[in-house]
Amino acid sequence: MSKAKRRRCNVWNIYANKGDVDEAIALYNQVLEIDERIEDVETKAATLHQLGYIYADKGEVEKAIALFNQSLEITQRIGDILTQANTLAWLAHLAEQQGEYTKAISYLQPALEILQRLQSPHAESVSASLDRVMRNS
Repeated sequence: MSKAKRRRCNVWNIYANKGDVDEAIALYNQVLEIDERIEDVETKAATLHQLGYIYADKGEVEKAIALFNQSLEITQRIGDILTQANTLAWLAHLAEQQGEYTKAISYLQPALEILQRLQSPHAESVSASLDRVMRNS
């Protein structure tokens, strides 16, 4: 994602961090409409991911899962493996919260593989999550 697009996402995050979640959601939905109109699939995937995060934070898990799955489908199609790994990690987190440990593992394993391949510092925390989920399953 370009620096300009990242800055736009940061602006929307400001609303969410200030507690104006509904305004953040409204802005993200406006961006989704623009992403679809101009066929910017990379930004669309990132926007869907951010919306999923916001809905997860609000406790609207089913909505969050649907948004993360949409983001995941796009990232797999376009080869955006970093966003894919982050989305898989979030899906795993939500599955774990719901006690669906096998599903959480099925998300964490590919996320960890991607992050290790990218030599991401986040691989360590995903590895710890995988260990925890496997112990609890």
